[in-house]
Amino acid sequence: MHTMWKGTISFGLVNIPVKLHSATEDKDVKLRNLHKECKSPVKYEKICPVCEKEIGNDDIVKGYEYTKNKFVILEDEDLESIKDDKDDKSVEIVDFVKLEEIDPIYFDRSYYLSPDDGGGKAYALLREALKDTEKIGLAKITIRSKEQLSVVRIYNNTLVMETIHYPDEVRSFQEVPNIPEEATVVKKELETAKMLIDQLTANFEPEKYTDDYRTALLDLIQKKKDGDEISTAKEPKKPSNVTDLQEALEKSLNRTKKGKKKATPAKRKTETTKKTSTG
Repeated sequence: MHTMWKGTISFGLVNIPVKLHSATEDKDVKLRNLHKECKSPVKYEKICPVCEKEIGNDDIVKGYEYTKNKFVILEDEDLESIKDDKDDKSVEIVDFVKLEEIDPIYFDRSYYLSPDDGGGKAYALLREALKDTEKIGLAKITIRSKEQLSVVRIYNNTLVMETIHYPDEVRSFQEVPNIPEEATVVKKELETAKMLIDQLTANFEPEKYTDDYRTALLDLIQKKKDGDEISTAKEPKKPSNVTDLQEALEKSLNRTKKGKKKATPAKRKTETTKKTSTG
Protein backbone atom coordinates (compact mmCIF):
# COMPACT_ATOMS: atom_id res chain seq x y z
CA MET A 1 0.00 0.00 0.00
CA HIS A 2 1.43 3.37 -1.06
CA THR A 3 2.66 5.66 1.75
CA MET A 4 1.46 9.20 1.11
CA TRP A 5 2.69 10.86 4.31
CA LYS A 6 5.01 10.14 7.25
CA GLY A 7 4.81 11.81 10.64
CA THR A 8 3.71 11.30 14.22
CA ILE A 9 0.53 11.07 16.26
CA SER A 10 0.89 12.95 19.51
CA PHE A 11 -1.32 13.03 22.59
CA GLY A 12 0.10 14.48 25.77
CA LEU A 13 3.80 13.57 25.82
CA VAL A 14 3.32 10.41 23.74
CA ASN A 15 4.57 10.49 20.14
CA ILE A 16 3.84 7.64 17.74
CA PRO A 17 5.70 7.49 14.39
CA VAL A 18 3.16 6.59 11.71
CA LYS A 19 2.60 6.31 7.97
CA LEU A 20 -0.54 7.54 6.21
CA HIS A 21 -2.23 5.50 3.46
CA SER A 22 -5.38 6.37 1.53
CA ALA A 23 -8.21 4.13 2.76
CA THR A 24 -10.37 4.63 -0.31
CA GLU A 25 -9.80 4.86 -4.07
CA ASP A 26 -11.67 6.44 -6.93
CA LYS A 27 -13.06 3.69 -9.15
CA ASP A 28 -14.68 6.05 -11.66
CA VAL A 29 -13.98 5.12 -15.28
CA LYS A 30 -11.95 8.02 -16.67
CA LEU A 31 -13.10 9.20 -20.10
CA ARG A 32 -10.87 11.54 -22.11
CA ASN A 33 -12.20 14.38 -24.25
CA LEU A 34 -11.23 13.79 -27.91
CA HIS A 35 -11.49 15.98 -30.99
CA LYS A 36 -14.52 14.59 -32.87
CA GLU A 37 -12.82 14.96 -36.26
CA CYS A 38 -9.45 13.25 -35.70
CA LYS A 39 -10.06 11.50 -32.33
CA SER A 40 -7.00 13.10 -30.72
CA PRO A 41 -7.01 14.03 -27.00
CA VAL A 42 -7.89 17.66 -26.42
CA LYS A 43 -5.02 19.60 -24.89
CA TYR A 44 -5.73 22.13 -22.15
CA GLU A 45 -3.13 24.87 -21.90
CA LYS A 46 -2.64 27.73 -19.46
CA ILE A 47 -3.17 30.79 -21.65
CA CYS A 48 -3.09 34.41 -20.53
CA PRO A 49 -6.11 36.05 -22.25
CA VAL A 50 -4.41 39.48 -22.26
CA CYS A 51 -0.90 38.53 -23.41
CA GLU A 52 -2.35 35.79 -25.65
CA LYS A 53 0.44 33.34 -24.91
CA GLU A 54 0.96 30.10 -23.01
CA ILE A 55 2.48 30.50 -19.55
CA GLY A 56 4.40 28.09 -17.29
CA ASN A 57 4.20 27.48 -13.56
CA ASP A 58 7.07 29.92 -12.94
CA ASP A 59 4.95 32.70 -14.44
CA ILE A 60 2.03 32.14 -12.06
CA VAL A 61 1.42 33.82 -8.71
CA LYS A 62 -1.46 33.35 -6.29
CA GLY A 63 -4.12 36.00 -5.82
CA TYR A 64 -7.35 36.45 -3.90
CA GLU A 65 -10.19 38.07 -5.89
CA TYR A 66 -11.96 40.25 -3.31
CA THR A 67 -14.16 41.90 -5.96
CA LYS A 68 -14.55 41.60 -9.74
CA ASN A 69 -11.04 41.76 -11.35
CA LYS A 70 -9.47 43.13 -8.14
CA PHE A 71 -6.85 40.86 -6.61
CA VAL A 72 -4.64 40.78 -3.53
CA ILE A 73 -1.37 39.16 -4.60
CA LEU A 74 0.08 36.61 -2.17
CA GLU A 75 3.73 35.63 -2.62
CA ASP A 76 5.17 32.36 -1.29
CA GLU A 77 6.91 34.36 1.45
CA ASP A 78 3.56 35.82 2.56
CA LEU A 79 2.03 32.37 2.90
CA GLU A 80 5.07 31.04 4.77
CA SER A 81 4.88 33.92 7.27
CA ILE A 82 1.44 32.91 8.54
CA LYS A 83 2.19 29.21 8.94
CA ASP A 84 1.84 27.77 12.41
CA ASP A 85 5.07 26.91 14.20
CA LYS A 86 3.76 23.37 14.70
CA ASP A 87 5.35 20.54 12.74
CA ASP A 88 3.61 19.81 9.43
CA LYS A 89 4.32 16.13 10.05
CA SER A 90 2.32 15.84 13.24
CA VAL A 91 -1.21 14.67 14.03
CA GLU A 92 -1.89 16.43 17.32
CA ILE A 93 -4.82 14.98 19.27
CA VAL A 94 -6.39 17.87 21.15
CA ASP A 95 -9.50 16.18 22.60
CA PHE A 96 -11.13 12.78 23.05
CA VAL A 97 -14.85 12.52 22.24
CA LYS A 98 -17.57 9.96 21.54
CA LEU A 99 -17.97 8.98 17.87
CA GLU A 100 -21.76 9.31 18.03
CA GLU A 101 -21.38 12.99 18.97
CA ILE A 102 -20.17 13.79 15.43
CA ASP A 103 -22.81 13.84 12.70
CA PRO A 104 -21.73 12.04 9.47
CA ILE A 105 -22.19 15.31 7.53
CA TYR A 106 -18.83 16.44 8.96
CA PHE A 107 -16.81 13.51 7.58
CA ASP A 108 -14.66 13.97 4.47
CA ARG A 109 -11.88 11.47 3.59
CA SER A 110 -10.49 8.36 5.29
CA TYR A 111 -6.85 7.26 5.71
CA TYR A 112 -5.28 4.19 7.28
CA LEU A 113 -2.55 4.78 9.83
CA SER A 114 0.24 2.22 10.21
CA PRO A 115 3.13 2.32 12.70
CA ASP A 116 6.47 3.48 11.34
CA ASP A 117 9.79 2.06 12.52
CA GLY A 118 9.80 1.72 16.29
CA GLY A 119 6.19 2.84 16.67
CA GLY A 120 4.47 -0.53 17.05
CA LYS A 121 4.23 -0.54 20.85
CA ALA A 122 2.90 3.02 21.18
CA TYR A 123 0.51 2.39 18.25
CA ALA A 124 -0.96 -0.64 20.04
CA LEU A 125 -1.19 1.36 23.28
CA LEU A 126 -3.31 4.10 21.68
CA ARG A 127 -5.46 1.54 19.88
CA GLU A 128 -6.26 -0.38 23.09
CA ALA A 129 -6.87 2.82 25.05
CA LEU A 130 -9.37 4.03 22.46
CA LYS A 131 -11.05 0.62 22.43
CA ASP A 132 -11.41 0.42 26.23
CA THR A 133 -12.66 3.99 26.65
CA GLU A 134 -14.88 3.85 23.52
CA LYS A 135 -13.55 7.25 22.52
CA ILE A 136 -12.01 8.73 19.38
CA GLY A 137 -9.26 11.32 19.14
CA LEU A 138 -10.05 14.77 17.73
CA ALA A 139 -6.92 16.05 16.04
CA LYS A 140 -5.39 18.62 13.70
CA ILE A 141 -3.15 17.80 10.74
CA THR A 142 -1.71 19.80 7.83
CA ILE A 143 -2.08 18.12 4.41
CA ARG A 144 -0.90 19.90 1.24
CA SER A 145 -0.49 23.21 3.11
CA LYS A 146 -4.06 23.06 4.43
CA GLU A 147 -4.79 22.61 8.13
CA GLN A 148 -7.48 19.98 8.58
CA LEU A 149 -9.60 18.85 11.48
CA SER A 150 -9.60 15.07 11.83
CA VAL A 151 -10.53 12.16 14.04
CA VAL A 152 -8.46 9.10 14.94
CA ARG A 153 -10.49 5.96 15.56
CA ILE A 154 -10.34 2.17 15.28
CA TYR A 155 -11.51 0.25 12.21
CA ASN A 156 -10.98 -3.53 12.21
CA ASN A 157 -8.02 -3.37 14.59
CA THR A 158 -6.39 -0.59 12.54
CA LEU A 159 -6.15 3.08 13.42
CA VAL A 160 -7.96 5.25 10.90
CA MET A 161 -7.67 9.01 10.50
CA GLU A 162 -10.65 10.74 8.91
CA THR A 163 -10.56 14.39 7.94
CA ILE A 164 -13.69 16.29 8.92
CA HIS A 165 -15.08 19.67 7.95
CA TYR A 166 -14.87 22.69 10.20
CA PRO A 167 -18.27 23.88 11.45
CA ASP A 168 -18.25 26.96 9.19
CA GLU A 169 -17.72 24.67 6.16
CA VAL A 170 -21.03 22.89 6.78
CA ARG A 171 -23.91 24.89 5.38
CA SER A 172 -26.83 25.63 7.64
CA PHE A 173 -29.88 23.41 7.19
CA GLN A 174 -31.94 26.58 7.58
CA GLU A 175 -30.78 27.65 4.09
CA VAL A 176 -32.45 24.63 2.46
CA PRO A 177 -35.58 25.87 0.65
CA ASN A 178 -39.15 24.52 0.89
CA ILE A 179 -38.71 22.36 3.99
CA PRO A 180 -42.12 21.95 5.68
CA GLU A 181 -42.02 23.03 9.32
CA GLU A 182 -44.98 20.87 10.30
CA ALA A 183 -46.72 18.35 8.10
CA THR A 184 -50.07 16.69 8.66
CA VAL A 185 -49.45 12.98 8.29
CA VAL A 186 -52.30 10.52 7.84
CA LYS A 187 -51.94 7.84 10.49
CA LYS A 188 -52.71 4.96 8.11
CA GLU A 189 -50.09 6.18 5.61
CA LEU A 190 -47.53 6.45 8.40
CA GLU A 191 -48.22 2.91 9.58
CA THR A 192 -47.87 1.60 6.01
CA ALA A 193 -44.57 3.45 5.56
CA LYS A 194 -43.23 1.96 8.82
CA MET A 195 -44.27 -1.54 7.72
CA LEU A 196 -42.40 -1.06 4.45
CA ILE A 197 -39.28 0.04 6.35
CA ASP A 198 -39.52 -3.05 8.55
CA GLN A 199 -39.76 -5.30 5.49
CA LEU A 200 -36.68 -3.71 3.88
CA THR A 201 -34.59 -3.65 7.08
CA ALA A 202 -31.38 -5.74 6.83
CA ASN A 203 -27.89 -5.99 8.28
CA PHE A 204 -25.37 -3.78 6.50
CA GLU A 205 -23.28 -5.99 4.22
CA PRO A 206 -21.23 -3.63 2.00
CA GLU A 207 -20.15 -6.43 -0.36
CA LYS A 208 -23.66 -6.80 -1.77
CA TYR A 209 -23.77 -3.22 -3.07
CA THR A 210 -22.13 -2.63 -6.45
CA ASP A 211 -21.78 0.22 -8.93
CA ASP A 212 -24.04 -1.09 -11.70
CA TYR A 213 -23.35 1.85 -14.02
CA ARG A 214 -19.56 1.41 -13.80
CA THR A 215 -19.91 -2.33 -14.49
CA ALA A 216 -22.13 -1.68 -17.52
CA LEU A 217 -19.75 1.00 -18.83
CA LEU A 218 -16.72 -1.30 -18.55
CA ASP A 219 -18.67 -4.07 -20.31
CA LEU A 220 -19.59 -1.66 -23.12
CA ILE A 221 -15.95 -0.57 -23.50
CA GLN A 222 -14.80 -4.20 -23.64
CA LYS A 223 -17.40 -5.08 -26.31
CA LYS A 224 -16.24 -2.17 -28.46
CA LYS A 225 -12.61 -3.28 -28.05
CA ASP A 226 -13.49 -6.85 -28.98
CA GLY A 227 -15.41 -5.56 -32.01
CA ASP A 228 -12.38 -3.51 -33.08
CA GLU A 229 -14.32 -0.26 -32.62
CA ILE A 230 -11.21 1.66 -31.66
CA SER A 231 -9.50 4.86 -32.79
CA THR A 232 -5.80 5.67 -32.75
CA ALA A 233 -4.86 9.25 -32.01
CA LYS A 234 -2.51 10.89 -34.49
CA GLU A 235 0.76 12.37 -33.32
CA PRO A 236 0.58 16.17 -33.40
CA LYS A 237 2.84 17.87 -35.93
CA LYS A 238 5.92 19.46 -34.41
CA PRO A 239 6.46 22.99 -35.74
CA SER A 240 9.83 23.42 -37.44
CA ASN A 241 12.12 26.39 -36.95
CA VAL A 242 11.55 27.32 -40.59
CA THR A 243 7.80 27.58 -40.05
CA ASP A 244 8.33 29.61 -36.89
CA LEU A 245 10.72 31.94 -38.73
CA GLN A 246 8.30 32.36 -41.64
CA GLU A 247 5.45 33.16 -39.25
CA ALA A 248 7.63 35.71 -37.44
CA LEU A 249 8.63 37.36 -40.73
CA GLU A 250 4.99 37.58 -41.89
CA LYS A 251 3.92 39.13 -38.59
CA SER A 252 6.76 41.67 -38.83
CA LEU A 253 5.80 42.50 -42.42
CA ASN A 254 2.15 43.02 -41.49
CA ARG A 255 3.14 45.23 -38.57
CA THR A 256 5.36 47.32 -40.88
CA LYS A 257 2.52 47.75 -43.40
CA LYS A 258 0.17 48.92 -40.69
CA GLY A 259 2.77 51.43 -39.52
CA LYS A 260 3.14 52.89 -43.04
CA LYS A 261 -0.61 53.23 -43.48
CA LYS A 262 -0.89 55.21 -40.28
CA ALA A 263 1.99 57.50 -41.30
CA THR A 264 0.66 58.29 -44.82
CA PRO A 265 -2.22 60.67 -43.83
CA ALA A 266 0.14 62.77 -41.74
CA LYS A 267 2.51 63.15 -44.73
CA ARG A 268 -0.29 64.28 -47.06
CA LYS A 269 -1.49 66.81 -44.51
CA THR A 270 2.02 68.29 -44.32
CA GLU A 271 2.27 68.57 -48.14
CA THR A 272 -1.12 70.32 -48.29
CA THR A 273 -0.01 72.80 -45.66
CA LYS A 274 3.17 73.61 -47.63
CA LYS A 275 1.18 74.27 -50.86
CA THR A 276 -1.19 76.59 -49.01
CA SER A 277 1.70 78.56 -47.52
CA THR A 278 3.38 78.92 -50.90
CA GLY A 279 0.19 80.11 -52.56
